[in-house]
Amino acid sequence: MSYSIKKSEQLFERAAKFIPGGVNSPVRAFRSVGGTPLFMRKAKGAYLYDADGNQYIDFINSWGPMILGHAYAPVVDAIRKKVEDSTSFGAPTELEIEVAELIISMVPNVDLIRMVNSGTEACMSAIRLARGYTGRNKIIKFEGCYHGHADSFLVKAGSGVATLNIQTVPGVTAGVSGDTLNVAYNDLNAVRKLVDQNPESIAAIIIEPVAGNMGCIPPLPGFLEGLRNICTENGIVLILDEVMTGFRLSLGGAQEFLGIDADLVTYGKVIGAGMPVGAFGGRKKIMEHIAPLGKVYQAGTLSGNPIAMIAGFTLLNDLKNNTSIYEELEKKSAYLEKGLHDVFEKKGLNHKINRRGSMISLHFCDHEVTDFSTAAKADVDMFNKFFHHLLKHGVYLPPSAFESWFLSNALSYQDLDHTIETASRF
Repeated sequence: MSYSIKKSEQLFERAAKFIPGGVNSPVRAFRSVGGTPLFMRKAKGAYLYDADGNQYIDFINSWGPMILGHAYAPVVDAIRKKVEDSTSFGAPTELEIEVAELIISMVPNVDLIRMVNSGTEACMSAIRLARGYTGRNKIIKFEGCYHGHADSFLVKAGSGVATLNIQTVPGVTAGVSGDTLNVAYNDLNAVRKLVDQNPESIAAIIIEPVAGNMGCIPPLPGFLEGLRNICTENGIVLILDEVMTGFRLSLGGAQEFLGIDADLVTYGKVIGAGMPVGAFGGRKKIMEHIAPLGKVYQAGTLSGNPIAMIAGFTLLNDLKNNTSIYEELEKKSAYLEKGLHDVFEKKGLNHKINRRGSMISLHFCDHEVTDFSTAAKADVDMFNKFFHHLLKHGVYLPPSAFESWFLSNALSYQDLDHTIETASRF
């Protein structure tokens, strides 16, 4: 392919005059990998097209929700039809009920669910609910996990905070930091120690059941089961952040895939087929504390937006009616993993590939990557060079060594072969 990004460079220069850093989300700025961020014009199926007309095989898929690829025809048609009724009502619709019923039919341990407008809002609301339900203030989260940009989640967070190497975030108060207890991912003993040191003070443990914001880092055997036991024994609410894993790892998300029962679960844009939407749900005895049933207040004018609801209903319904999609995604993901591994083995390049289902990440190192500290010890400069090599040959990876890749079922084996072959020339 001919590779020129002149228009993207012009657009970035223009954007920097009016938007902080020229982007509306920090990881898009290419600060970690270097170079100019690409401005996208359209996407279809497995491919992105930038302002210069370059085509890329997409391994971001809007950070997860495009499980069936971009501009999935049934979703596009449903949105086109629904938008004629209006883009927002600020009042209840039957469609909200249908989406709630559909999600609850697919996911274990969700009796009631509340729609919101983003994954950040879902996680923020779930934490507030856990505090209101338990009457406690402290939470435990894991270093390198990212649950959105609410204050308490930015203490030793992953994703863009890790990418930009921001150690402390100005604006997050000492009080909030003091109520946020951090431990290393996969370190069950550290969790037990924190619980013992803070008796009857911890409201919730929130975790990405498969971490995706420090690369893809799966839980070690027994880790999530141990968290479940600790929470049950100590009256702590276990929150699974399934913004990335929900409906991606399996129809029932990580709960079904990994066999873990959560008290509360959060979702993001996957329930809107990529539209700005989120949700939190869980056990009835906890969810009944949310207003107007209870006193834990949460609200949103655009919650249950009809355009997001019809998009999500269409996507999720198709996934429910065609579960073979997950088998196909697993085969494609395993094919890519083996292909890349064989390439780097032949080259003698130290590497570690982590994968769970259709989430995958590559780390240039000679050690296991099981938490943020081991992810941070990998060769980031090598990853950055690899990123630009693939980009110039039509493969679009997350522009950070600390982000999971996401596959869509729109990818063909020809796309995967091109990616592997391009990697072989690195």
